Amino acid sequence: MLNEFSTQQVYLACGSTDLRKSIDGLAALVQEGLGLNPFSPALFVFCNRERNKLKILYWEHNGFWLYYRRLERGTFQWPQAGGEPLAITNRELRWLMDGLSLSQRHAHRKVRAEVVI
Repeated sequence: MLNEFSTQQVYLACGSTDLRKSIDGLAALVQEGLGLNPFSPALFVFCNRERNKLKILYWEHNGFWLYYRRLERGTFQWPQAGGEPLAITNRELRWLMDGLSLSQRHAHRKVRAEVVI
């Protein structure tokens, strides 16, 4: 489902977030806490203290989407609090959702092919 987004930006709220917040609370956190525009074409991703739940907030032309993911086992490799939101790529978001660290070095590099050999 997340592959359908045409967003270029993904922002992580580093550290933990109280995931009892719903759309309005998270949108206010994006605006006031992160200093970003919740109506921009970006994904805003939040993680709980136990690092086993994520919420993703996304504005689409007439309303918000709120995605929720809960792991049955394991945790997300979530970055620690650092004050500023962390901008990552869609690919790096998929790494996080698959349990990988943003600093992991085992993924294949992106290849931009021009011709078939």
